[in-house]
Amino acid sequence: MQSNVFTAVLMPLALAVIMLGLGLTLTLADFKRIIVYPRAILVGLVCQMLLLPVACLGIAHAFALPPELAVGLMLLAASPGGATANLFSHLARGDVALNITLTAVNSALSLVTLPLIINLSLMHFMDDGRAVPMQFAKVVQVVLIVLVPVSVGMLIRSRSASAAQRMDKPIRVLSTAFLVAVIGASVYTERENALGFFRQVGPAALAFNLVSLAVGYFVPVLLRLPRKQAVAIGMEIGIHNGMLAIAIALSPTLLANSTMAIPPAIYSLIMYFTAAAFGFYVSRRYADEQSPAVDRTPTSLPEKVS
Repeated sequence: MQSNVFTAVLMPLALAVIMLGLGLTLTLADFKRIIVYPRAILVGLVCQMLLLPVACLGIAHAFALPPELAVGLMLLAASPGGATANLFSHLARGDVALNITLTAVNSALSLVTLPLIINLSLMHFMDDGRAVPMQFAKVVQVVLIVLVPVSVGMLIRSRSASAAQRMDKPIRVLSTAFLVAVIGASVYTERENALGFFRQVGPAALAFNLVSLAVGYFVPVLLRLPRKQAVAIGMEIGIHNGMLAIAIALSPTLLANSTMAIPPAIYSLIMYFTAAAFGFYVSRRYADEQSPAVDRTPTSLPEKVS
């Protein structure tokens, strides 16, 4: 019961507050720049919709996962990024406006891509004819938890930039504290079965997580996108909406299979640690690149020899 209250009430509420804080750092110019330069959005969508399912399929076969666990991993790959990706991108100094746009677009497209990928996975691994209906509720969730609070935060900044700036640091501290709380609550909830689950699908889930972060970050880097956009896409691709995947797997009207919920549950535990490490790596690397170069110019020129 306490777990249900945490996931159904407290977590969405806390994420909404955090999204409000993210909105305090954004202006309309951020979104106008993305609309004018849609290349980053296209790269992110290609990574999410095409590269990631193919990579997940390869990992499921490489680790020889049982059919139900393989479908569970594919279910995770089909799920769009969650609001937590925006938070990690924010902490790693990524392009949060790009994250928010990708989350909204991915969530809307998942009405088609999510059931398509799941149904193909059922046929491939289990020869199962069950169909998964469109998840329109996900779009509503994104609007309520992401877009509305962010819009309110942006409105506050447009009215008082100084107030938004004063609120930025405390909300960053609160965001970090919330991440620690989520990790602790997740580990506590799964304490009895965590070891057995990790043995079953942990290595495959970790491999998929690392591949997701790598694809999301290095593909944009190779395509010469700005580093802040590469960080944003990396977080968006590497942090999936595990709650959505678990809900689909456990729903009596959809898959109704608790085994298929294991990969998203394990992934949801792993991704906090790997995303934090990834964010630390890219933020340090970005800071090093932005640090002023050492001035090696001689303080005085040698006298001209006559």
